[in-house]
Parts: sequence; C-alpha cells; structure tokens
Amino acid sequence: MGVNPAPSHDGSRAAAEAACEVIELLEVLWERGRDAVSSSPVSASQLRVLYSLDREEGINLRTLGELLGSAPSSVSRLCDRLEALGFVERGPSPVSRRELELRLTGHGKAYLRELRARREEVLLSSIAGMTPTAREALSKGLRGFRDAIGTKLPARRADGSDDEARSA
Repeated sequence: MGVNPAPSHDGSRAAAEAACEVIELLEVLWERGRDAVSSSPVSASQLRVLYSLDREEGINLRTLGELLGSAPSSVSRLCDRLEALGFVERGPSPVSRRELELRLTGHGKAYLRELRARREEVLLSSIAGMTPTAREALSKGLRGFRDAIGTKLPARRADGSDDEARSA
C-alpha cells in the first residue's frame, strides 16, 4: 500500500559507483573549463569556504569550522588568504563584540557567479547530447539524491537564483 521496499544493496552500490564516476568526470570537465578560461585563484578548500559563506552569510569562524569539519586555526588561515584576494571580509558581529562575522565581498560573489555560469555552460553542452528521456531521468535522480542527503539548501543557479524559484 504505497510502502517503498528496502533499497537493494546491489542497486545502491551500482548507483554509488556511477556517482563516483560522474564526480570524476565533473572534475575533469571543471579542469578543462578552468584551463579554457583561466587558472582559478582559489583552492578546493577555499572554494568550500566561499560556498559556505554564500549560504550562511555573516557566520563566525567557529561556526564555519563546524560546517567544514575543520579546526578554527585552519579555517582562519583559509579566510586570511581569501581576504587577501578580496573575496571575504571580516566585520564586527552585531550580536557579540568579541566575535567577527565573515561575509563574501562583491568580488567574492561575482567570482562564484562566474564560476557557476562556466560550470553550467559546460554541463549544458554535455547534457544536450543526452536523449530527453535520459535528461529527465538524470534530473529526477539528482533531485532524489539531494532529498536523500537531507539538505534544506536550494540548488543554486549560475545567476544566483535558487531551484525553488524555478519550480514555482
């Protein structure tokens, strides 16, 4: 009566293997896109910081460290480098005089917009080669994966709008 059967371990393993292959392919595509445009000024760890600050504007170092699963000293060094690049700024917290808030600068937001646009362009050209049925299955599968992870964050588009706005 509408009860979903327990997922097959073999089916889960095959899906996980396919996801790993896709992640590796995406990494190759991102590198190709980066080489075609220019070298990225940020490392993968710094990019995680930018994504986190984009979603959690105005958090402090401790909270950012918890989000990233990193020690405060490591996070502080990452933010120092991003601040030197002009992507992140620290400012006083309105809640506590002892805390500093971390925010993306306009330059940092523009960098993420451009990065997302380049990545979306690469994905669009790759997905265009798929059949309509395969594209729909991919879209449905990715939404299911996002839902299974339990994230409440909307998918971000290259233009900064979220998936919820598109589906409304």
